[in-house]
Amino acid sequence: MTKHYLQYLTEVMSHQWNDVALTDYNEDHEYTFGQLATEMLRLHVLFEQLGIKRGDKIAIAGRNCANWAVAYLAIASYEGVCVSILQDFTAEDIAHLLEHSDSELLFVGPYVWNELKNQKLPKGIKAALSLTDWQPVYTKKGINMPDGEAWEAAFKAKYPRTIEPEDVYFSADPETLSLINYTSGSTGSPKGVMLNGKSLSNNVEVGMKVLPVDPGQRLVSMLPLAHMFGQVCELLYPLCSGTHIYFLTKSPTPSILLKALKDVQPYLVVTVPLVIEKIYKKNLDPLLSKRIIRMFWHTPIISSILKQRVKSGLRSAFGGKLRYFICGGAAINPIVEKCLMDIHFPLSIGYGMTECGPLIGGNPPKYFKARTGGVPVMNMEVKIDNPNEAGIGEILVKGENVMLGYYKNPEATKAAFTDDGWLRTGDLGRLDKRKNIYIKGRCKTMFLGASGQNIYPEEIEDKLNNQEAVGESLIVEREGKLVALVFPDETLTKRMSLEEIQQIMRANLEKLNKLIPSYSKVANIEVQDKPFEHTPKKSIKRFLYK
Repeated sequence: MTKHYLQYLTEVMSHQWNDVALTDYNEDHEYTFGQLATEMLRLHVLFEQLGIKRGDKIAIAGRNCANWAVAYLAIASYEGVCVSILQDFTAEDIAHLLEHSDSELLFVGPYVWNELKNQKLPKGIKAALSLTDWQPVYTKKGINMPDGEAWEAAFKAKYPRTIEPEDVYFSADPETLSLINYTSGSTGSPKGVMLNGKSLSNNVEVGMKVLPVDPGQRLVSMLPLAHMFGQVCELLYPLCSGTHIYFLTKSPTPSILLKALKDVQPYLVVTVPLVIEKIYKKNLDPLLSKRIIRMFWHTPIISSILKQRVKSGLRSAFGGKLRYFICGGAAINPIVEKCLMDIHFPLSIGYGMTECGPLIGGNPPKYFKARTGGVPVMNMEVKIDNPNEAGIGEILVKGENVMLGYYKNPEATKAAFTDDGWLRTGDLGRLDKRKNIYIKGRCKTMFLGASGQNIYPEEIEDKLNNQEAVGESLIVEREGKLVALVFPDETLTKRMSLEEIQQIMRANLEKLNKLIPSYSKVANIEVQDKPFEHTPKKSIKRFLYK
């Protein structure tokens, strides 16, 4: 039986009571593990004062910060249900999700509240507390909100002496609902993914076993904590391993991020492919495109020296102490992936989805195989449904990480599972003999060729993204023909005219069609005048483009 992650956290608190656990980067705000434990207990007292019971829903909507983590862990250890809502949703969407989730309390960041305060909050919300200092920014009429003195008095009455490690034991029933995570905003029937403690704990234990870390290592949290990828990989797993986490409380611009990495020197970087692809295009591609570098890249002895220098330079850009570089959320450009593997960079690309909290597949860098999402993680099974002659079919999963269902959405829940209980991922892929997962694309994005061939737009996009001046691309189908939408790489094209860019794209189209099968040839490239819209994990919102 998987041990609850809160028990791991309790053990770490006991051993590292005075070590720093959470820090807001470039701000005077941090918690030691002992202070974190104490603050969680203080919030428990406040929940009691407000009449919040075990199993009640408590929402968090705000940018990453130490208090986001404190609120989350306080809710989990109180055995409440955390409703994590992305701060990038509109105020209208957030208000809608608060109502749909039956939330009774809201922790809210100032950035979100600035817009949300103009919305009518659901009747069920008793109060909204600022993530900055826990002060109430909204209290429902008739609710007795204790002021600071009353709250402190109630805490002192329950814990009359200073909290010590032996006073702390956090745990929860692993089978009960622990988290509702929304995959989208206000749709007709929102999909609130319900995860129990077992799912979250198995995800944490996978991280601890696959990417072991010594206590006291450091990490920069840059992905949204309300997204499962960031929540597990940049908060729960590292914190339960004794890591000191630094939160980027402002939008992580390249300059802020690079400075933070240099200052913090993290052991682990968790990111989406878009980040490393931009670094590759800006820093590595100009170097590796030089004729003399290409000539010596595969020359014995010189090659190993050259690759080691490239690797050292890249590790230095990430702070110099990097042990693991984990990518997820989308497919990585194959040329970038090959380069990183050539220089023995500690790369691993996982596979997952919110409905699995999020891990399905993964491997430590030592065993990572190119173009895969790793092998099924501990306590998870993967199989291919109705594979074609190439072994490709929909990826189905079963195991401890799988969700309980979608909150108040039985129709969507039923559609998500097969009759015998396997979760439909909606992804097309295949397995090799070692169970490595090869992802070919989404079921919904696959096109059927004129002669019945399966066409995976992601594979075409991979090749097009490597062409000159292409920033990002998207393949769409129009009247039986494939059309590529391209947003140019502005670092290369900002001084070019539209006609010059289109001329490059015409050449790109000719090159592209020589690289792909005849049944998937692209008829035209259309240049977009503004960037594609992205999801929080930086993949393009395909449904917006036709």
